[in-house]
Amino acid sequence: MSAHPPFALAALDMAGTTVQEGGAVYAALDEAVAARIGRAVPAETLHRWTGTSKREAAAGLLTELTGAAAEADVDAVYADFTVRLAEAYAASPPVALPGVTEAVGELRAAGVKVVLQTGYSREVATSILKAMGWTVADGAGGTVDGLVASDEVAASRPAPYLVFRAMELAGVTDVARVLVAGDTPNDLRAGVNAGAGFVVGVLSGAGTAPELGACRHTHLLESAALLPGLL
Repeated sequence: MSAHPPFALAALDMAGTTVQEGGAVYAALDEAVAARIGRAVPAETLHRWTGTSKREAAAGLLTELTGAAAEADVDAVYADFTVRLAEAYAASPPVALPGVTEAVGELRAAGVKVVLQTGYSREVATSILKAMGWTVADGAGGTVDGLVASDEVAASRPAPYLVFRAMELAGVTDVARVLVAGDTPNDLRAGVNAGAGFVVGVLSGAGTAPELGACRHTHLLESAALLPGLL
């Protein structure tokens, strides 16, 4: 391990990257959209929206499947999605993926700031962290150094704003010293759009090796638990 870490910030996705939630997010989104439009959502259509803001995904899916996304319809789908997701998490609480809590601890011990950046809203993301027993540092301590949610930036992935906001929280100004990790093509595209020095695909979530490998990246790993190896 280098005495001077090659990256100063690890901006990590949540579901499928650091959090194991059993596919509940996209099942809830699928069901909410299907209930609104009265027919099933094609799997390939849903898959294209993985990694994005769930509200943006709702609008995009409605547009693709019906030709329009009125604000009232988007509001209704997102509200239904939130209820369905809360019920799913109550039945089967999310947990950290194996080895990830330890990996985050290793990164922070090496001087790397770790900020979670997610397509969830702040409310949903906070509830997940609480269920996992993870906390956001307030000056010192905590499990991670920060959290950025999709409703706190102008646009979610593949736009780079979640990454940029994570940099602000971490006090890191050099994008060459930023590592972005995620399990979907949109996670990787956001890292590339931000100009991150490290763009890491992980195979623990929605994306397959061929899908992530087709996107620009610097590394592909089986799990975020292996991130300390990049030090």
